[in-house]
Amino acid sequence: MEIAYIFCEPGIIRVPLFGYDKRLYRFFLARGGKWDKAHNEFILDENRSAEQLCGDSPGVPFVLIKGQSPVSVRVFGFLGRPWEQTALDNQQRTKYPVPVQPSVLPDQFPKHWEIKLENELRSRKYSRSTILAYIYYNRLLCRSLQKPPERIQSDDIKQFLAAIEKDRDYSAASLNLAISAMKFFYKRVLQKDIIREQRRPHHDRRLPIVLSKDEIRKMLMTRKNFKHRLLLMMVYASGLRVSEVVRLKRQDIDIARKLIMVKSGKGRKDRYVIMSETVIKVLADYYSRYNITDWLFSGAAPNKHLAARSAQHIFEDALKESKIVKDASIHSLRHSFATHLLESGTDIRYIQELLGHSSIRTTERYTHVARRKFLAITSPLDTIDDEE
Repeated sequence: MEIAYIFCEPGIIRVPLFGYDKRLYRFFLARGGKWDKAHNEFILDENRSAEQLCGDSPGVPFVLIKGQSPVSVRVFGFLGRPWEQTALDNQQRTKYPVPVQPSVLPDQFPKHWEIKLENELRSRKYSRSTILAYIYYNRLLCRSLQKPPERIQSDDIKQFLAAIEKDRDYSAASLNLAISAMKFFYKRVLQKDIIREQRRPHHDRRLPIVLSKDEIRKMLMTRKNFKHRLLLMMVYASGLRVSEVVRLKRQDIDIARKLIMVKSGKGRKDRYVIMSETVIKVLADYYSRYNITDWLFSGAAPNKHLAARSAQHIFEDALKESKIVKDASIHSLRHSFATHLLESGTDIRYIQELLGHSSIRTTERYTHVARRKFLAITSPLDTIDDEE
């Protein structure tokens, strides 16, 4: 469920958005909001009534937070009705260093440390998304504890990790990313190795969500938009990540060899993936219809590629219209690609290469969802009436 948080501070109203939502973006833009790209939030003048904003909600629940003491919280739009105002006990709030939104507590991560951290990461050629994540978690640590980096101790980090796991229900992968971010900063930048003994949590062993071929066929049939249908087809047909498919260019497609070159995939590795005969047949029509010369899937601006979030929305709409009840994402098409290849007898080493996995162990998880090894097994319920 999408939820918008509205933070009221002296002189301004802040509305952070954690991902592009067209409805919310247009809603706040139409009400005089100014987009702060650096912090991914809208800024509104305090003269505008926050309660009125909540009352005009575009079908999205709002949480209104006023930062006086005690903190005032009101929730609008859940179950079709507003909730009563509640007050949070400040002592209870400070019992744990619970991370809160940037607009509630003062920032304690100085700009000069942020610059040094970014420079250190850039010098090692870390990706932009990793740089942003490392800065985010170190800033969140200092802001949540209300301490500058120099005052952070090993016990503070343990307490912070426990808090975000408890209050934000962070996954093991998110906790590991937070640990990596803090370990890099304190060891490489601050040169204060206080996180050396911090144990990493075990990864959640979740099986991938796989769609059947019939379900994928239904999804593709619901997409009347030629561009959207081709995008979903290519993710499934070649096992692409969403970040890879939106960055494809026409020159990456080698129709003669029936290959697609994925440039700077995960881990900044190039690789080739297979092309579908079905995709090849529709590409010529697609090129001429959309005048494709550069990006295969351009965004709102022709000189930019489609945003990954927009591609995810395309999948979500297709899933909903197909009335498929699985908790799937666009990445499920990549999971389905690997699983269906495995079920058809393709060697797992080839699948590993096509997916771009550095370890065969990552690819082996598809053996747990592939049906091939289960097809010859009969459930004991089906033989319960057999004579012994």
